[in-house]
Amino acid sequence: QVQLVESGGGLVQAGGSLRLSCAASGSIVAINRMGWYRQAPGNQRELVAAIPSGGSTTYADSVKGRFTISRDNAKNTVYLQMNTLKPEDTAVYYCHAILLLRGVVGSRSYWGQGTQVTVSS
Repeated sequence: QVQLVESGGGLVQAGGSLRLSCAASGSIVAINRMGWYRQAPGNQRELVAAIPSGGSTTYADSVKGRFTISRDNAKNTVYLQMNTLKPEDTAVYYCHAILLLRGVVGSRSYWGQGTQVTVSS
């Protein structure tokens, strides 16, 4: 069984900062990719940022220069540092990971439960 536990969401004023964390636990053999998605009311879920086990990071154009994704492989944890937040960043943020588990053939996609980020104007 796998768990992705997110923390760090909340309410912040425009221009402020928040840091999201997501820790993966379970019978994990390897983590291929970790990332953050978000979904605002009435909108589809969209990629915010992703970081593979090797290679370069990916960011949505709307967050480039403001958000930074990083990971701690020893802790199976991914972070999203969000600076200069805007009201349009308001959404539920979901952690996502592509994991290879012990006893399971092939890597699979897993989601966290989501954490609310609200940016007031």
